[in-house]
Amino acid sequence: MKGFQLEIKGNWGHFKRPETNNNPLSHDLITKTALIGTIGAVLGVERQEMKSLFPQLSEDLLYGVQLLHPVKKISWGFTSHTAINPTAAGTPKYFEFLREPAFAVWIALQNERSKKLYDSFLDAVKNENAEYPPILGWHNCLAELTFVSSGEFSDEKNGEFKTGGFVVAGYKPKIEGEFRIGFDKMPTYQNDDFWNLPDKYVNIIYPDYPHEITVEGKYYVYSDGKITKKLCLI
Repeated sequence: MKGFQLEIKGNWGHFKRPETNNNPLSHDLITKTALIGTIGAVLGVERQEMKSLFPQLSEDLLYGVQLLHPVKKISWGFTSHTAINPTAAGTPKYFEFLREPAFAVWIALQNERSKKLYDSFLDAVKNENAEYPPILGWHNCLAELTFVSSGEFSDEKNGEFKTGGFVVAGYKPKIEGEFRIGFDKMPTYQNDDFWNLPDKYVNIIYPDYPHEITVEGKYYVYSDGKITKKLCLI
C-alpha cells in the first residue's frame, strides 16, 4: 500500500469522548475521524461534501499514531452561551485539553477509490498549503502539519513486533522496564450524518513517549527507503 508519514502538533488539543457530554474529556491521541476532518479542512472540502467523504475515507484509509510528547492533560472552565441570547447567564462547563500534543501519524491508502484525495492531501502537506486552518479537534486548537516521508506499507503480517505506536487491545504485550501504558477507545468510522458508529470503536493500548512495547499480533511494515517501522494500523 502507498503511505506517508507526517507530524501533527499544536499548543492545545481536544478530541471529545462521546460519553462525557456535561464536562467533556479528551481522547489521548488524535482519532481517525479527527484526522479525516483535518484532511477535509486542508483540502477545503465543504461540510455537505464531507458527509459522504467521512464514510468513504473511514473505509479507504488506515492510520497509525505514535506519541512525540508525553500525554499531558489540563482542565479549563468555560461559560456556555446560546447564539440566540449570547448575553444571557451561561452555564459553567469544564473541558479537558491536551497540552502541547504532538503525534507521528502514518496514513495508508488501502482502496484506490480515494487515491485522488490521498494524493491531494499529501501534496498539500508537502507544500504546507491548507484551504482552511487544520485543528486538533477544537476550532480554537490550531494544528501544525509537517511532512516527514513517503513510502510503502507491506501486506499485513502476524507475529511479534516492537512499536512505539498504538496497538489493538488484545495483542499480547511484553512489558520491558517501567513506563506508562495508556488505554483508549477510538472511533474509526463516521457515517454520512457525522455520527461515529458505536460498533466501529476500537480499544487500543499505547506506550507513553519515548518508550516502545513488544507485542504479538497483526502489523504492517512501513519503509521510506531509509528506515523501516512496524506499526498497527486501523
